[in-house]
Amino acid sequence: MLHSPRPNKVSIYPVNPTQPLKIIFAGTPAFAATALQALLSSHHQVIAVYTQPDRPAGRGRKLTASPVKALALDHALPIHQPLSLRDTAEIAILQALQADIMVVAAYGLILPPVILQAPRLGCINIHASLLPRWRGAAPIQRAILANDKKTGITIMQMDKGLDTGAMLYKIECAIESTDTSEMLHDRLAELGSSAILTTLDQLSHLKPEVQDETLVTYAHKITKEEAELNWHSPAKELEHKIRAFNPWPIAFFREGEHVIRVWNAIVIEQNLNPHTPGEILQANAGGIDIATEKNVLRLLKIQLPGGRMLPVADILNARQNDFKVGKIL
Repeated sequence: MLHSPRPNKVSIYPVNPTQPLKIIFAGTPAFAATALQALLSSHHQVIAVYTQPDRPAGRGRKLTASPVKALALDHALPIHQPLSLRDTAEIAILQALQADIMVVAAYGLILPPVILQAPRLGCINIHASLLPRWRGAAPIQRAILANDKKTGITIMQMDKGLDTGAMLYKIECAIESTDTSEMLHDRLAELGSSAILTTLDQLSHLKPEVQDETLVTYAHKITKEEAELNWHSPAKELEHKIRAFNPWPIAFFREGEHVIRVWNAIVIEQNLNPHTPGEILQANAGGIDIATEKNVLRLLKIQLPGGRMLPVADILNARQNDFKVGKIL
């Protein structure tokens, strides 16, 4: 569903809708690369790409280009990878591009005021939530953890705050009960691509909407530690964690000194008296049932140390004794 923001403050962008815009694109991960591809397929002109410096990746820790850089290389676009945009020389380079607008999506660097003001029409951001809910680094994961029923994309005029700028355009997306962060990410990336093109095409008559500060929530960065499953929590809360932390960092529990990762699970509503949270109630080809503070969590796909993710049935064929009924995890 589309949502056109109600105007709190009129701000008309001086744009000829038939004239291509000269765009600087700033982004790093796959989410951003999807938006860049959409811009490259549009009538607008991407004149430069900014992305994070290459990072070590894989077992060999080889320096690896970001998805945005890889796409930019494929299209022979000028690429900039500064460590900071506060350096005087870097500021001068960006200003010299004389862009109409800068489109930002999960870039990873703070844009100082001088950069925000450099393009003729400023900088706009593709954010993966319905602002002002879930400002910050991890809006997709936090929405699933909170059991939100919907999320979406907000195109926002950037200012010096963290996702505090006026909203230009919104599009909603339902969160399904089986969505992992990866699944929701992919849908939102496509919506973001559509939303940025619509925003640019309608820029001449969009009226920014100031965010309601009373509705703000923050999507703090995800840590590996919070992915640990605590059986003294309700099964539904644990199931949210498993979906939210897939594909990273992957929810886990400890069995002695071993870490077992959980990729997929469902909630079974069951009266647990007198069972103890963490007790294995059943282990067969259908799954491993574990008692929680409320109801049962049935593990469907897990990963043992040094192994790969497998259906529980495959693991029990070789490791049945590790998951005996009555054992407390």
